[in-house]
Amino acid sequence: MSLDELREEIQDIDHEIVELIARRTYVADTIAQVKEQEGLPTTDESQEEAVMARASENADMFDVDRNLVKAIFRLLIELNKAEQRESR
Repeated sequence: MSLDELREEIQDIDHEIVELIARRTYVADTIAQVKEQEGLPTTDESQEEAVMARASENADMFDVDRNLVKAIFRLLIELNKAEQRESR
């Protein structure tokens, strides 16, 4: 592959990453609505631990740095929690 083709592939991947973040955020927002309707707290530590464990497993599966993946997921979780707190 040429450099231009490789860069185009990176652009496609970046687009997919943003699309997946948008999907994840939409689902997290929907979860926040359900939590509010059911009177549940914003934070669910056991769920956060499960998400982080899955992130580590997926990092290992795809041979990606586990700490990097966990940092990304920690950021996503914290952003979702901040949005949930703001919407309440």
